[in-house]
Amino acid sequence: MKVSPVGPSDLERSVIAVPPLALTADLKPDSEENRKILRHLHTGGVSSYLYGGNANFFAIPVSEYGAVLDMLEEITPEDAWTIPSIGADYGKALDQARMLKDRPFPTAMLLPMQAPVTPEGVASGVRRLSDAMGKQLVVYIKFEKFLTPELLQKLHDDGVICSIKYAIELPDPKNDPFLRDLVDRVGTDRLVSGIGERPVIDHLGHFGLKGFTSGSVCVAPRISMAFRDAVNHRDFERARALWEEFVPLENLRDRHSPIRVLHEAVRLAGIAETGPIMPHLSNITDPAVCAEIETAATTLFEANARL
Repeated sequence: MKVSPVGPSDLERSVIAVPPLALTADLKPDSEENRKILRHLHTGGVSSYLYGGNANFFAIPVSEYGAVLDMLEEITPEDAWTIPSIGADYGKALDQARMLKDRPFPTAMLLPMQAPVTPEGVASGVRRLSDAMGKQLVVYIKFEKFLTPELLQKLHDDGVICSIKYAIELPDPKNDPFLRDLVDRVGTDRLVSGIGERPVIDHLGHFGLKGFTSGSVCVAPRISMAFRDAVNHRDFERARALWEEFVPLENLRDRHSPIRVLHEAVRLAGIAETGPIMPHLSNITDPAVCAEIETAATTLFEANARL
């Protein structure tokens, strides 16, 4: 597993997969099933793994965090790297940051939190968490009022953060004053698009971001990597054709919950048995919705095999 500090080239080495977390019936991390997910990704050329929202790291008890980290160290391929998440609240994040200080993970991502927070308070928390962990952090920007571009610039310039996962959703990703201001302030070397494949053509092609995270890559890593390469070579016609492969599953994720649908999609595509979801979320059990997910996931999985 990569253990050296994170640099811009690491953000470009592959699509950054955001996998679900497979659990046993008693809500413990399932090493073998999680290994199957990473094996599928690694075989498809994906070597960067971020355990965050799709893995519902919001809900992992601090008392069990060490066991999850043990498993991630064990299952990460030697030539790959894994980023765990901390938080979202400051107290939980601080306890987790202290646990990560002597672990080999090169960084961790602070999960976003809407309230009660202020941008200045979050910036102070990020500095304290980085100090406690002894490493730079990945910051996840999902809401405009979480951190401002000005505060992000100060954190970037002071070497507190190694990457920004940008995930503010807008109807037109090209018309994004917040992202434009952020790019003007910090450049693009450490900026990653964080909303899956949907805005990538605009985020990478228009704004020049260096990489992107994806959940659906867990079903179709080869297609996602080919999509990334097409965007990077500015072959937008091919990129849009490859993006179309993801649309049915992504539409279901938008309709029924990105986390819950991906959790079932990985299972229904036959990649791994993902098991239950950590409360306060729950598995999708509606037969009609599961049938839709199975059709979309299986079709995507088979298209990935053909590629």
